Amino acid sequence: MENQINTAIASFGMSGLVFHGPFLKINSGFRVTHILERTKNISRNLFPDAEIVRSFDQILATPEIELVIINTPDTFHFEMAKQALKAGKHVVVEKPITQRSSEAKELIQLAKQNKVLLTVYQNRRWDGDFLTVQKVLAENKLGRLIEFESNFDRYRATIKPNTWKEQGDEYSGVLYNLGSHMIDQIYLLFGKPKAVTAHLKIVRKAGIITDYYNIRFEYEGFSALTKCSYLVKNAGLRYIIHGEFGTFNKSGIDPQEDLLKAGNLPVGDNWGKDLPDEWGVIFYEKDGEEYEELVETIPGDYGIFYNNVYDAIKNGDELFVKPEQTFEVLKIMEACKKSNLEKRTIIL
Repeated sequence: MENQINTAIASFGMSGLVFHGPFLKINSGFRVTHILERTKNISRNLFPDAEIVRSFDQILATPEIELVIINTPDTFHFEMAKQALKAGKHVVVEKPITQRSSEAKELIQLAKQNKVLLTVYQNRRWDGDFLTVQKVLAENKLGRLIEFESNFDRYRATIKPNTWKEQGDEYSGVLYNLGSHMIDQIYLLFGKPKAVTAHLKIVRKAGIITDYYNIRFEYEGFSALTKCSYLVKNAGLRYIIHGEFGTFNKSGIDPQEDLLKAGNLPVGDNWGKDLPDEWGVIFYEKDGEEYEELVETIPGDYGIFYNNVYDAIKNGDELFVKPEQTFEVLKIMEACKKSNLEKRTIIL
């Protein structure tokens, strides 16, 4: 394909192997030319023609590289993105964009100054269950919204050694990991909340980072809740939405992550399709009659993110994931930390 975007991936751990590499591999708009691996050559299997480099400076010094994927551990996001933007590269950063909102603001300004694109890999905007939630809310069968709840629970009782995700400071843990996805979803649906009350905990005996949160956001006339724990052996409902006239329930987790971890490329008509026994159910009342309807899950597709990145760079299309949105999400996450620390509701 002509007019491909020459792309470099700044690391090739789980993020590069599972969440970025497969979608760049199948997208004809991107040509992965360079991959940073400090000591290994894992990327050779997926990108045999890419040059493996051992330092980030080699990527910055290569003029033909147009786009850099910053998918390193969170602590490196700010400095590496800053260097890439200053070098005139377009940048995709893994979530969270940075650890501090002040750093995100600096990157946004730097991208504008250098007239390059900056966006964040909020791939769970294209989870099939979340796409379905958007559809259910748009159809308004539930009537006036009363309460929205999202849950993302896992069972990880054994702490994996020598992984950065199980170590660190106040910017580590489940709030900045899964929480950055779930809060982004709530922000995308409803905008900035009026107030936030957050409870953050370490529930595993040997844990040193936050592995539990229970957060409540207040909006005009309704509340939104999001919960996560690493000690839930049998997860319950994924989404629960209560409206004046009905309720929507959805179980299960989008299948894409498990498929990618199993080594599947994101292709074929069945990609991202949910199992029928995990479709949502809507219970509602209309004209005095009671209804119960199965809601088929819209297939998820993380590849939409990179389709949009291509169109934004080559055709000037509007970004789906705007860095200004991720800045606001970071501000909300900082309010969550403040709420937990001070044991009070924070007004935004």
